[in-house]
Order: sequence, then C-alpha cells, then structure tokens
Amino acid sequence: MIPDFPNEAEALLELANARMPFGKYAGRYLVDLPERYVLWFKQKGFPKGKLGEQMAAICEIKVNGLESLLYPLRRGR
Repeated sequence: MIPDFPNEAEALLELANARMPFGKYAGRYLVDLPERYVLWFKQKGFPKGKLGEQMAAICEIKVNGLESLLYPLRRGR
C-alpha cells in the first residue's frame, strides 16, 4: 500500500503551526516548548486527543534534535 503523503504533509504543517492552548506556555508553538516541559508531560501523560498526539510527536522531534525541520513550515514567518 502506498502511503497517503498529502495527509502526512498536511499533518506536518499543522504540527509546525500548533500552539499550546493552556498553562504557563499558552500561545507558544508546541515546537518552542522547553524540552523539560514536554518530557514532564510524557512522564505524567500527554493530554487526550489531537493535542496529546501532537505533543507526543513534538517530544520525539525534540529528543532527536529535529526541531529545525519544522521552523520553515510555519505560516507567517
């Protein structure tokens, strides 16, 4: 089966532009959250739903030092 790349590309664009909706870092891009904060969420449990999925993806991106791949995808840079 061939992967559906348009949906994956759309998800990556959405991830690059996702912002934290609550808490101390409300309004910040998820990719700009401090790594220690994202790791704390990983330990305690990511939120349910789409935000949790996005935070889990950001966690993997940060742990592997790949944040710079998302910066060019931001809208209104």
